[in-house]
Amino acid sequence: MNIKCTLLKLFGSLILSPIIVYAVLVIAKLFGADYDMSNGEAFIVWLLMAILISQCWCKCCNSKK
Repeated sequence: MNIKCTLLKLFGSLILSPIIVYAVLVIAKLFGADYDMSNGEAFIVWLLMAILISQCWCKCCNSKK
């Protein structure tokens, strides 16, 4: 296991996840939806999105081998 690659995937997924979540919320707001998220809900969604991104990243990396 490559530590550098693992850390890059970890920090990349943690940085990309709030960007994707807030992009989805902005797009939903453009269509008239109004979502309020508490701090706890935002934290859970952030972590779940980071896990999803990390898993998708692993599938792409494993297919290149």
